[in-house]
Order: sequence, then structure tokens, then C-alpha cells
Amino acid sequence: MSDTTAPQNPARPVSRLRNRHIIMIALGGGIGAGLFVGSSAAIAAAGPAVLLAFVAVGMLVMLIMRMLGEMVTANPGKGSFIEYIRLAHGNGAAFTAGWLYWFFWLVALGSEAIAGAILLHDWINLPVWVLATALIVALKLINLAAVHIFGECEFWLSLVKVISIVLFVAAGGLYVAHLFGPGVPVTRNVLGHGGIFPHGMVAMVSIIPSVLFTMIGSEIATVAAGESADPARNAARVTRTIGLRLTLFNSLSIAMILMIVPWSDVVPGHSPFIAALEIMGIPGAALFMQIVVLTAVVSCMNSSLYITSRVLAELARHNDAPALLQRYGRQHTPVNAIIANSIAGGIVAFSSILAPGTVFAFLLSCSGGVILLVYSLIVTAYLVTRRQASTAGQRAAFQLPFFPAINIATLGAVILIFAAMAFDPHQRMIAIASLGTSLFFVLIHLIRCRVRKAA
Repeated sequence: MSDTTAPQNPARPVSRLRNRHIIMIALGGGIGAGLFVGSSAAIAAAGPAVLLAFVAVGMLVMLIMRMLGEMVTANPGKGSFIEYIRLAHGNGAAFTAGWLYWFFWLVALGSEAIAGAILLHDWINLPVWVLATALIVALKLINLAAVHIFGECEFWLSLVKVISIVLFVAAGGLYVAHLFGPGVPVTRNVLGHGGIFPHGMVAMVSIIPSVLFTMIGSEIATVAAGESADPARNAARVTRTIGLRLTLFNSLSIAMILMIVPWSDVVPGHSPFIAALEIMGIPGAALFMQIVVLTAVVSCMNSSLYITSRVLAELARHNDAPALLQRYGRQHTPVNAIIANSIAGGIVAFSSILAPGTVFAFLLSCSGGVILLVYSLIVTAYLVTRRQASTAGQRAAFQLPFFPAINIATLGAVILIFAAMAFDPHQRMIAIASLGTSLFFVLIHLIRCRVRKAA
């Protein structure tokens, strides 16, 4: 395969993502296995107050996506959101944000590969490491193909998740309304086991990091929009609505679970969706959710490989990563970056098998909170960009109300989340390790700058 250093090749038609691809990439990024299974731990920890946590996190995601959308609309065609951090804060912030974001999704790729392999092991009697490797190789081939093939695969994977949630909410609504089945005592299920805050307000705040990690990923759509025929319009369209859609999907699902299943009966690690479906008497609930969770895992892996390759290639174009990673192949995909991330993701996956309590646990801790720091840089980049646009008389693209108070409040929310993680003994090490990871990349950038200056 011959490679070029630019993603465009006039001799061949350029593969493009369509609007429906971008919408589903955004939804797929924000609806993962964390909702279908991981939400059980949040429900058990906070009770009905978990719904307030989902709504609060949904509002945070809406704000982040709105800020990203306005920056892309004001200055389209720059690449990923890392470039807007670069424009606002310089190369150091972009270097740190890019590598932190890459690291977060690389660990997600490896951990999801193992999760998918464990699910497949129930149907295919092969070793977990073989199944995990097969998943990574299959998705590598999809990402090496034209970008619209990746978009088509992600469209159908995300569609399965969206339809599953819509059907679940619809069936739950009919059941709660006593339109089929014996119905449930909604008031007793929600309020009869300690009220809204059975473990206090602190418990609700402490689960916000866990809830946030189930809704992360919509920002991938801004990168995908850059590979469409109309980047500015598609980015603006998807960022205006995706936060609200995600909030509705997640919050309505959790609300139905709380009304159907007494929260005290939810077991951490076991899907609360299965518990609700079994109470409603819907046959095949376990198999149905197993298929949905597997779909969510594969979708997350697909998106992880896509975004890590684009970010890595972008870093390489700015000399922040090895130059060979910026090379694009005949299908206008960053071939070397995709291959490198596939190998690195496989190493992460194997670490969970060979050293789950040491190496893999360390990687999870180091990556757990870095996305919050990246989001903080997006918020501050918006502050700088909007003020620069105002000074230049170009404010038309910026419509977010209550500026700059809303940005300060968003930064305060991120600080509050980190504080909650620091006070929670189960998440304290994640907060410390994530800050340590951020400092590590800052130091790497400073050392690089000093070496270049000396040379």
C-alpha cells in the first residue's frame, strides 16, 4: 500500500461521512456498556438520587458539546478539538490534551476488548486472549478501510443501542402505566427504601465521576464532522442536539429502572436492565441484553480506534508524535496510526490478563480522570476563543448564554467532581493518578522544548 502524508488525494474520490453517520457516532460515543451494566453500581451507591446525577452530568455534556460546536463553526476545518485548544492556549496545552485524550481512549480500547472477549466466550469456546485479539484485528481492518465504511459500521452498531433504549423506555412506560402486566408500586419503589437520598447528598456527588464516564465520547462527532462534506454545518448541527438526546436517553432509562425495580434490589455488576425486563415478564431478557452489551462494547472499541488514530496523526503533523504516524493510505485513513494503536490496545488488553492487579489496574487509575482535565481545557479554550472573536468583531458564531459565568460554573463543576473523587476512598487513587499522568505529559513537553532549544 502506498502512503501519502496528506489525507487528500485528487486522483481518487475522497471517502466522506454522512450526517446520519455523524449523529450515530455521537450517540454511540455517549451510550456505552457503562449504562447497561455499570449503572448498577451507581444506583446501589446513591439510590434514587442517581437520576439527579445523570441529569447533572447530562447538562455538563451539553455545555461541553455546545462550546465545541461554536468553536468549530467559528473556525471550521482545523481538525479535532485539540487544535482549538492549540489555538487558544498554545502548543504545550495541545500536546498535553492530545496525549491525555489518546491515552484515555487507548486504555478504553484494551479494556473493552477484554470485556467483549469475555462476552463472546459464552458462545465461542476459545481463549479470551484469542477472542480479544480477533476483535481488535477485525476493527483495525474496518478502520483501515475507507472512512465511510467505519461510519456505516458505527451507524448500525449505535442504532442497535438507540433502538434498544427506545424499546426499553416504551415498554417500561406501558408497564408503569398498568397497560400491560400487573404493574408496580412506583411510589414505594422510588421513595419507600430511604427516600430520594438514602445515603445522603455526598453519596450522590461521589458517583458523578462514574456517571460521567458512562456518557463520555460525544466529542468524537466533532472529529468525524471534519471528514464530512460540510464540516462546519454538520458539527454545528450535531453539537446543538446531542447533549439533550444523550441526557434524555440515559435519564429516561434510569428513571424506568428506578420505578420498576426497587433500587435496594439492584446488584452492582449485574445489569439493572435485565432485572427490569424480568420483572416485566419479557422473555429472553438476559440474552437480549447480552447482545446489546456486546454491541455497545464493539461500538466503543470501533470509536476508540477511530479517535486515537486521528488524534495521533494530528499530533504527528505538529511534531508532537513520530512523523511516520501522520501518513495516510490510499483510502485516506491514517494507516500507521491505526496499526500503532491496534498494537498498543492489544498490549493494554494483554496486561489485564497477565497483570490485572498491577499493570492494568495502574493504567485504569492513570486514565480514569484525565478526561476531566481535557474537558477543562475545552472550556478555557472557549473562553479565550470567544473573547478573541469579540475583540475582532466576529461574535456571530458564539451564542452560548450567560457568558462567561456559564464557563466558570462548568469549571467549578469539574473541580467539584475531582473533589468528590478525592474524598471517596474508592476513587481517591484515580484522582491522584490522573493528576500524576497529566503532570507527566506536561514534564515531557517541557523537556522536549528544552532539548530543542539546546539543539
